[in-house]
Amino acid sequence: MNLDAKIESILFYKGEPVSIKELGKILDVSVWEINKSLKILEEKLKDRGLKLISTDNDVMLGTTPEMSALIDELRKEELSKNLGRASLETLTIVLYKGPISKPDIDYIRGVNSATILRSLLVRGLIERAESAENKRTYLYSPTIDLISYLGIENVRELPEYGKIKESIEEFEKTFKQAEDEEIDTSKANFENIE
Repeated sequence: MNLDAKIESILFYKGEPVSIKELGKILDVSVWEINKSLKILEEKLKDRGLKLISTDNDVMLGTTPEMSALIDELRKEELSKNLGRASLETLTIVLYKGPISKPDIDYIRGVNSATILRSLLVRGLIERAESAENKRTYLYSPTIDLISYLGIENVRELPEYGKIKESIEEFEKTFKQAEDEEIDTSKANFENIE
């Protein structure tokens, strides 16, 4: 598979800006090769509904201006629908665990949450801010409007806040331990093969 196709897949999966250095690290190629492939991808996306949006350091997929009317129509339709199970699940995680990164949300849910997060952002239910620890990561939190709509002053007033927050943390801990044990077993099996 071509490098530009791999980059396109990563950008689609991430659904948010990705640093050029991170792309190089993920794909184990130089920044020069990433930039070269981004130019190829940009050319391939001409006359399509998508385009590359970039800064000096980051790049992401976005829609073309010609698609704005269609996207606005879809956005209005999306805003008029009730929240589905996946949206409510994600919103609950953000409420009880936020501020939280997308990878952590994905980890808890076990699936990619990019589309759900975008929908919750569009609805004004959550907000994202750059992480102070890692400028390439965004943290998601409930908006003041959501907290107000729920009739509470802060998230600690949510029903069974302490219990649910503890359950989520226990789930993460247990899952992480199982994952670590699986890695250790795989390493041991690999070493036995050698």
